[in-house]
Amino acid sequence: MDYNFRDIELKWQKNWKESSIYKIEIDNSKPKFYILDMFPYPSGSGLHVGHPLGYIATDIYGRYKRQKGYNVLHPMGFDAFGLPAEQWAITTGRHPADTTDENIKRYKEQLELIGLGYDWSREIRTSDPKFYKWTQWIFIKLFHSWFDNNANKARPIESLIEAFEKDGNITINAAVEKDSEEFTSNEWKTKDYKAQQKILSSYRLAYLAFAEVNWCPELGTVLANEEVQTDPVKGLVSERGGYPVERKPMNQWFLRITAYSERLITEMDEVDFPDSIREMQKNWIGRSDGAMIDFAIKGSNKIIPVFTTRPDTIYGATYMVLAPEHELVQEVLAEERRDKVEKYIQYTSTRSEKDRMAEIKNITGEFTGGYAINPFTKEEIPIWVAEYVLAGYGSGAIMAVPAHDTRDHAFAKHFELEIRPVVEGGNIEEEALEDKSGKHINSDIINGMEVDQATQTIIDKVVEMGIGEHQVNYKLRDFLFSRQRYWGEPFPIVYKKGIPETVPLEDLPVLLPNMYDFQPTGTGEAPLAKESDWVDLPDGKTRETNTMPGWAGSNWYFIRYLDPHNEKEIISGEVEGYWKNVDLYVGGAEHATGHLIYSRFIYKFLSDLGIVSEKEPYKKLINQGMILGYSHYINVSWDEKIAYSANITKDEEKDVKGLVKFRIPIEYVDIDGNFDLDKLEDFKKEFPEFDTVEFKDKGGVFHIAEKSMDKMSKSLRNVVNPDEIIEEFGADTFRMYEMFL
Repeated sequence: MDYNFRDIELKWQKNWKESSIYKIEIDNSKPKFYILDMFPYPSGSGLHVGHPLGYIATDIYGRYKRQKGYNVLHPMGFDAFGLPAEQWAITTGRHPADTTDENIKRYKEQLELIGLGYDWSREIRTSDPKFYKWTQWIFIKLFHSWFDNNANKARPIESLIEAFEKDGNITINAAVEKDSEEFTSNEWKTKDYKAQQKILSSYRLAYLAFAEVNWCPELGTVLANEEVQTDPVKGLVSERGGYPVERKPMNQWFLRITAYSERLITEMDEVDFPDSIREMQKNWIGRSDGAMIDFAIKGSNKIIPVFTTRPDTIYGATYMVLAPEHELVQEVLAEERRDKVEKYIQYTSTRSEKDRMAEIKNITGEFTGGYAINPFTKEEIPIWVAEYVLAGYGSGAIMAVPAHDTRDHAFAKHFELEIRPVVEGGNIEEEALEDKSGKHINSDIINGMEVDQATQTIIDKVVEMGIGEHQVNYKLRDFLFSRQRYWGEPFPIVYKKGIPETVPLEDLPVLLPNMYDFQPTGTGEAPLAKESDWVDLPDGKTRETNTMPGWAGSNWYFIRYLDPHNEKEIISGEVEGYWKNVDLYVGGAEHATGHLIYSRFIYKFLSDLGIVSEKEPYKKLINQGMILGYSHYINVSWDEKIAYSANITKDEEKDVKGLVKFRIPIEYVDIDGNFDLDKLEDFKKEFPEFDTVEFKDKGGVFHIAEKSMDKMSKSLRNVVNPDEIIEEFGADTFRMYEMFL
């Protein structure tokens, strides 16, 4: 008897759908269990077999928990805003709303074909106004909040204004921009509205700031640091598309995630994260405990503040390094060094921060010609600029101690700078400034002390001298939240005489206008700036024309699954009180320093508001791993205009001029793993550069030159479609095969 999987599977999938078997409501008689998959971005090519790997696993585990008596919530939705849909709209002339709807329909058909047990009654789409109304609501709440360091939580901006009116800001301990001015209550009251709003902006958790950002002219938008990489030929390029990126000062919206740096580190101990994810997040946040010490500049009345985690090594500081973007570079720059330094600064502007933060491979830098004074040795030390120092970390300057720091040591060796061991007989490549007994030697007032005691002694001394203080620093930057594109959540912001204001809550959502001209303006303005009827309001105010990034909806979507049809509030207390946070979250490790940090930040903010009752959004996280796929290459000589079967070049040892390998999509590979000559005409249509190329086979077979194992990716065209596997073998076989990989 044959197993007719097609009829059997379709019968039961239809039954599950019609009976809503997986629809879940609150059931106080059962313990809850909330399982969540990282929701997909619905592209036009649909799912490949790598996507369901985690989905199938959570589906199996959900069934297990149901059988154990749990009330299991397992929802699914779609991350539907973003740049790919807009780029596709620009290419095809079709509206991204239409293509997104089509893509979601395709994804749902595939997910149902696999037999996954989702509660589709809770489906959310980030591009649905009913959803992004609440994304805008969260932004408004961030705009009207500040972070009280004493309370270690966000508080309403009204409470800050009350404090300013009563005592000024002298006693306020807040997360605030550097170099914010101090003022009394009388001084606050005498300031005009514009001046007051400028001060408040430096405290708000959502704020507008003029900053140097990654501008991609081809995509017509600003990109976050994690969306940019360095190409060895082109320099700074976009991760998507490889388009040139330039550093450009622009007025942008930011979220003050840095206010939550300490909580993002310490409260991670309460969740079950893989060690690798935990380590990546801690490194990304980058907590450093140390001291800020002022170094005088020779021949100037200005000083260079330097943050160091090892102030006790100051006796071994033999040179100083400024970030190329540091505001004092021009102050210390000697005229005879100007050309070289400015050319170097231009070079570093083509390098991504990710690459600059990586370990030094090609050591680069330039001497400025200026000198600083070591406040403890009173010696003049040369000031350099180098890309391994970043303007946004610490003060953007370091005191280099090459005898006791790996990167400083490599730099000093390369440029033949002084390396002065402070520890007698110590290993100059060791980072710790201590000898075998753990005591300091040859270091004046800290000679013979243990490291901790020596560190505290130096901190106390710089405070006594009035040249520094104890300080904790973080590498984490504030969250760049503006994008110059159309297909994203509109900001609920209007401008009155250039000052930003939030729209009234009752006017949410601010709807995205239905427009078809998505082309970048080329001026740095977003496409929405072209829609004057939408931008210009009757009362003389104007709308914000940037939109939010793709992260905006994914920062909090898991909360909306719990109460997706509630039009009055983001989530009711009763619903949140039952489901609380996610018990098991499954998704890719590539989101460790993006989505996972941003969503934890937003959840903590909503916890401060009393919207959610836990500290962390996820109790347990699992990375499902990655299905790989073969990338295939053929031999081609562009000089000869001939593509050679590999058995010609190999078996005949033919010496071909200019032979290179060309990656071909998997659909042009036949069942035997050879180039499919029957599809040659289709291949030439897709790749016109082969139009005049002759394909030389041997014995009617065209052998692949090489295949390599890569991440299965639509961009690499090496994906396998699950529909084809299910059509031939059935959903159960497909599911079982993936689970036994």
